[in-house]
Amino acid sequence: MFTGIVERCARIVETSVNASGVRFSVSSGALSSIDGNLDPWTDLEAGESISVDGVCLTLLRGDGELRFDVVEETLRRSVLGDRAVGSPVNLERALRVGDRLGGHYVTGHVDTVGTIRSIESSGETLWVIEFDPEADFRTIEKGSVTVDGVSLTVVSRTVDSFCVALIPHTLDVTSLGSRSVGDSLNLEMDHFGRWVAELSSPRQGEI
Repeated sequence: MFTGIVERCARIVETSVNASGVRFSVSSGALSSIDGNLDPWTDLEAGESISVDGVCLTLLRGDGELRFDVVEETLRRSVLGDRAVGSPVNLERALRVGDRLGGHYVTGHVDTVGTIRSIESSGETLWVIEFDPEADFRTIEKGSVTVDGVSLTVVSRTVDSFCVALIPHTLDVTSLGSRSVGDSLNLEMDHFGRWVAELSSPRQGEI
């Protein structure tokens, strides 16, 4: 479980294909971080969960580089398979009991991919990004949504798209400031909204 408050942004330094999917390594040093510390994390343990661009992955090695295996199902539902060496990714460690919940409950289970339809900027003060989800993706105005692991508020929505607003801090700490129109990003619905949508949908075989 995560909060969508990205702790740091780092670059992918290596990728390779294996029998189960893709293995990739992320630099342990950060490009940016929420606390300004770019040094490697010193207390990582193999087996812990880390959100990588909004995808919950298991850390294979915590020294030198952060190494992860990404299986076919994750590659199908997310854009991690399209991330190349040098690409920045957002990182967040799992929520601990008693931590502040600054964003919202994020599972790290991506629902679909969204393509950036438009970006409107007002100097360096605000970006408004409009997304086109590839599949059925439910949002509500002023509700929460996770975009590449970042907890954001839905500003407005239509039947097939939604908009979010990004403040300078978010643009500085995360990879979203480097994205362009046409880029694809990972999307996760609000956890509670997902359950409401599931329970309110007719079940197969029911009249």
